[in-house]
Amino acid sequence: MGCASCASGADGQPKGCKNNGTCGTDGCNKLTVFDWLSNMSLPADMAPFYGVEVRFKNGRKEFFDNRENLTLSIGDIVATEASSGHDIGIVTLTGELVRVQMKRKKIGLNLEALPQIYRKANQKDIDVWQRYRDKEASVQKQSREIAMRLDLKMKISDIEYQGDGSKATFYYTAEDRVDFRQLIRELARTFNTRIEMKQVGFRQEAARLGGIGSCGRELCCSTWLTDFRSVSTSAARYQQLSLNPQKLAGQCGKLKCCLNFELDSYMDALKVIPKMEIKLKTNKGIGVCQKIDIFKGLLWYCYDKEWMNWHEIPVQKANEIIELNKKGTIVESLEAYVDVVVPLAKETFNNVVGQDSLTRFDQPKRANKRRRSDGQKRRKNRRKNAT
Repeated sequence: MGCASCASGADGQPKGCKNNGTCGTDGCNKLTVFDWLSNMSLPADMAPFYGVEVRFKNGRKEFFDNRENLTLSIGDIVATEASSGHDIGIVTLTGELVRVQMKRKKIGLNLEALPQIYRKANQKDIDVWQRYRDKEASVQKQSREIAMRLDLKMKISDIEYQGDGSKATFYYTAEDRVDFRQLIRELARTFNTRIEMKQVGFRQEAARLGGIGSCGRELCCSTWLTDFRSVSTSAARYQQLSLNPQKLAGQCGKLKCCLNFELDSYMDALKVIPKMEIKLKTNKGIGVCQKIDIFKGLLWYCYDKEWMNWHEIPVQKANEIIELNKKGTIVESLEAYVDVVVPLAKETFNNVVGQDSLTRFDQPKRANKRRRSDGQKRRKNRRKNAT
């Protein structure tokens, strides 16, 4: 396993450290980053960058200023500045890679404007943090019951306690605008803490909760995908996928993000392929396109009112017919442009041993004629004695 403290048990099964991603080794967390500059030293005239990237629950990451010049490495648990009190997080990046990430996310490089890291978390901080993390499941269940009692059209999908327990953030999804003022008063009275409500989209909810996709792998949004681009049904149409909502929808209920992954390759391949709406004019009839194989570069045409007889035509020859039709020339027939496929000779394999039977080493059963004849003689003698 990736996490060194999880490892495997004596029976080979995952043992599990029971820390739910807070063990500090950073091998079983979401959105982990490999610091490929860790073994490289800075130039002599370059000052070190004291920005630090810290990860909190479910992949939430923020940047902090290491004003105390603490010696930090990936996986360290630190106490960070919060709006009130302090929060506990895990260091995911230090040094120059933090500068690169801040530029990528268009965050100013002025470290004084960032919140600071107070210290490395001691055992008391970790115990308090872990105690509130263990309460989140029960708090989520109670909060859902309160929302249902107030008849609010919303779903509380996740809860995140601040490291010192002074604030709880409730993440929810809703299709319409929700008036949750009464809900906040109920939650503050029930849990005796400050309440913050944050609405997230359905894709963000799936990214926070995680899961297994239809491909059998972990969800992309919960492991490495950070930006959610819009996905439309035209992406599935260009890739010639069946427009089945059940197959195209992901765990979030929206179209799968992976529909965009290979879309550029399909768009490049479709540039040289004629559209299906274009018909081929021949003396034998009008050719109508029935099927396209994008990467093999083949199209299947049939004559109008002869829907069962398809003719396989390469892309180059289909474009040639279209150009001739534009010039006013009508070709003879589709059969003249079909590639002649030479069937491959089947390879015959001979048994080297020369014995094809799988039971050649089995001994045949012997007919027990002797026992049968002895039994018949005994029966005859009994009949004679009876008479």
